[in-house]
Amino acid sequence: MPTIKNILLVVMIIAYILAGANHFKSPGGYIKIIPPYMPYPALLNILAGIFEIAFGIMLIFPTTRPFAAWGIVLMLIAFMPAHIYMIQNAPMKMGGLTITPLIAWVRIPFQFLFAAGAWWYTKK
Repeated sequence: MPTIKNILLVVMIIAYILAGANHFKSPGGYIKIIPPYMPYPALLNILAGIFEIAFGIMLIFPTTRPFAAWGIVLMLIAFMPAHIYMIQNAPMKMGGLTITPLIAWVRIPFQFLFAAGAWWYTKK
C-alpha cells in the first residue's frame, strides 16, 4: 500500500500544480463554468488557480501535507456548484473540448473520488 500511496501523492502534486497553472493559461473555460450567481468570476478563477498550485506544493512537504489535503477536500466541495452548472449547461465548449451531459455527470463522482484520495493524506 505505501507504494500506491506514494504514486498517488506524486500524481496529485503534479495534477494540482498543472491544473492550477491552467487557470492562468486558459481562464475562459473556467470562468465559463462559474455560476452567474457567484460574484467576480475572474477573481474566483484566479483564487482557484492560486489555491490549487499552493496545495500542490504543500503536498510535497510532510509537515504541510495534512493541511494541503484538507484544503483540497474543501476546495473540491467548493467547486461542486461549477460542476452542477456544467450539467445544467451541457453540451458546452471548454476550449477545444465539448462537455457533453454524460461527461458533466461523470465529473461529479470523480470529485468525490479526488476528495477521498486527498483525505488519505490528512493524517501524518
